Amino acid sequence: MNTPSPFSLPAGFRAIVTNIGIKDSTDDLVVVAAEHPVAAAGVFTQSRFVGPSVTVSRAHIADQRATAMVVISKNANVANGEQGMSDAHEVVQHVASLIGCEETDVLIASTGVIGRPYPMDRVRAGFAAIADYEWTAHLDDVARGIMTTDTVEKTSIAPIHGTGAVVAGVAKGVGMIEPNMATMIAVVLTDADISSKDLHSVFSRVADSTFNCVSVDGDTSTSDTAVVMASGATGEVPLGAFEAALLQVCTDLARQIAADGEGAETLIEVLVDEARDAEQARRVAKSIVNSPLVKTAVHGADPNWGRIAMAVGKVNDDDIDQRNVVIRIGNKELFPRQVSERELEDLSSYLRADEVLIHVSLGINDGIARVWGCDLTDGYVRINADYTT
Repeated sequence: MNTPSPFSLPAGFRAIVTNIGIKDSTDDLVVVAAEHPVAAAGVFTQSRFVGPSVTVSRAHIADQRATAMVVISKNANVANGEQGMSDAHEVVQHVASLIGCEETDVLIASTGVIGRPYPMDRVRAGFAAIADYEWTAHLDDVARGIMTTDTVEKTSIAPIHGTGAVVAGVAKGVGMIEPNMATMIAVVLTDADISSKDLHSVFSRVADSTFNCVSVDGDTSTSDTAVVMASGATGEVPLGAFEAALLQVCTDLARQIAADGEGAETLIEVLVDEARDAEQARRVAKSIVNSPLVKTAVHGADPNWGRIAMAVGKVNDDDIDQRNVVIRIGNKELFPRQVSERELEDLSSYLRADEVLIHVSLGINDGIARVWGCDLTDGYVRINADYTT
């Protein structure tokens, strides 16, 4: 469910959100801090062209503890050589000085244009200015501060059943999204007391079935970062209840990212079941949701299910046999049965909705996966053609 706005951060966390002039006059600096080092876990892009923020955060979260997370938006600080790494470390130093913690307890994420150095004179002035700020930012403020080409803030919250604790999260991401870890930038917070070991295990599992199942355009970012921190302020909770709440929040954020894909008008959910295993199901589902032909058919409300068959068939697994495959749009079976022209006209109306479901059964075993993406519009082309200008 989406968070009512504004919503306070979970107990044990505080935040500052402001503009320091990275690119324009919109908020571009977010600092979220705990009162002391807390359990933390992170997943990051597996791109071979990562930014310093990923390198630094991977090292700092290796002990599964963190005190703060800083996010700079509108500039990815990628491909800037030694200067980029030095600038990332300096930002971390500013945050550590601001809240009085060790530099290694600060995580950093950065998002925006690649190949542009931080305007460090503005960064330094910005940190000097926020020294006297009140730490009063709400969850929606944090979500707004990490946006780039996003059109809406992405927030979610879920109670941990049977406890007074909650899981709350924010995310950004609308383009260059085809995760190979998790995806985009996400900051998830909980006031539950979760051990570092359990937090790492649960978050890895949840991220794999949510953030790893989003694709807007098939392009893996250089800066993808998803972090969860647990303050423990509300006390211990059943691990299963925590995982259920975390799954709810991350699923909600993943769907919001897909729905807000650059230029998107339709959220596409692809369900693949009866696969050999979950991994095969996800490969087939990603093949469907990433197909430009499928995405443009959805955009044009064209029930051309042959494009779905094409996307299934190009996953070259020997045990995928078309004689066992069933293809549906919504709840309407299109293959192997014959479909009337009237049924296709009805499906065209269905495809004009804000959200559509494509459901494929492979008839092999019990593997299942859901992935989310969006249609492909001329708006996507325009946004990315003009991105740096």
